[in-house]
Amino acid sequence: MNEKPVLNVKSLKEQVYDFLREQMRRGEILPGSVIDLEETSQKLGVSRTPLRDALLQLESEEFVTILPRRKVVVNVLEDKDIKNYYEIIGALESVAILKAFEVLSNREIDYMEKMNQEMSEAIKADNFDLYYEKNLNFHNVYLNACGNEKLMSIVNNLKKRLYDFPRPKGFVKEWEEASIGEHARLIDYLRHGQKEEAAKFIRDIHWSYEVQKKYIVKYYQHLTEPA
Repeated sequence: MNEKPVLNVKSLKEQVYDFLREQMRRGEILPGSVIDLEETSQKLGVSRTPLRDALLQLESEEFVTILPRRKVVVNVLEDKDIKNYYEIIGALESVAILKAFEVLSNREIDYMEKMNQEMSEAIKADNFDLYYEKNLNFHNVYLNACGNEKLMSIVNNLKKRLYDFPRPKGFVKEWEEASIGEHARLIDYLRHGQKEEAAKFIRDIHWSYEVQKKYIVKYYQHLTEPA
């Protein structure tokens, strides 16, 4: 018989962090709002210490800003943030491809192709959550293979900041379809041993703010298109 574990293996700080991130993802805690420490502490039934530690992690990931007098403000994602994050992710994923290239096998590239196909099927079914999951799986193939855990951690945190805070209920279908096409082109570069072309493509096309801007301004409807 399978029994539920008696103890939660996660620390209180991790549990509080997960709760706050899920609230942000679902839009229960909105950008620009203030987190009431006393109210949150009582709601979760925890002391200030794990709450403070969770908030410090969220601040390091740029989700919140901790101000004097125990005030915590949830950061708003601005256009300049999106542009900066795209530049950072593009640069790091380009490095990841260069580092991972020699160890990427046909089996791993086949898996990327499979994920891309499943992304296409998810979009046809209007299932953006599934699309997003498969998209992460696609990119994580070469991120995992590059052997740099810190690089992968930074990239994944920035993606959460971009797409999961809160995650919009709708999506820009033409953007997802264009992304699937870009993935197919990246796979082609990898299959043909074109390392430099693959790295440049992921940086200068797939994660280019300027190239993707026409989709970005539709996805982030609270932002106005830059002049």
